[in-house]
Amino acid sequence: MKRRSATPDMNLELAEQILSGLKSEAAAVGERLAVVVVDRGGNPVAALRMDGAQLGAHSLASDKAYTAVAFGLPTGAWAQTSIPGAGDWGLSSTLGGRAVVFPGGVPVYLEGELIGGVGVSGAKSVVDEACAEKAVVGAGLSTASTSTAR
Repeated sequence: MKRRSATPDMNLELAEQILSGLKSEAAAVGERLAVVVVDRGGNPVAALRMDGAQLGAHSLASDKAYTAVAFGLPTGAWAQTSIPGAGDWGLSSTLGGRAVVFPGGVPVYLEGELIGGVGVSGAKSVVDEACAEKAVVGAGLSTASTSTAR
C-alpha cells in the first residue's frame, strides 16, 4: 500500500527535475558544481557532483540545502546580518554547526508550502545561488513563500 502525506513534500521526480535544470545552468555559466536536494525534514532526496567539481562542494551543498529548509529562506539572507556584532552574529554555529550564512542554498516552495531545499556549491556563492534559484523555478516551483515572494 502506498503511503500518502497530507502535506506536500519533495519527491524524487521533482528533485530530478531540479538536478537536470541545475546541470543546464552550470553548463551555461561554465561551472562544475555539486547540488543536494532535501525534503522538508532536511533529508537528502537526490544529489550530484559534476565531474571536476571541488571535493568539498558536496558537503557544503548539503549544509546549504539543510539551512535553507530549516529556516525557509535563502542562505544568503544572513550574509550581512551574521557578521561580528550584527543581529544574527553566531547563527553559523547553530544547527549543530551546519548553518551556512552565505549564498547557495534556497528553500523550495510548492503552492506556498515549504517542501524542501536545494544547496549548490562549487563556484562563487552568488553564482551557486543563482543556479539553484533558476533550477527550482525551471521545475515550476518557487524559492519564496507566497507571503514573501520576491
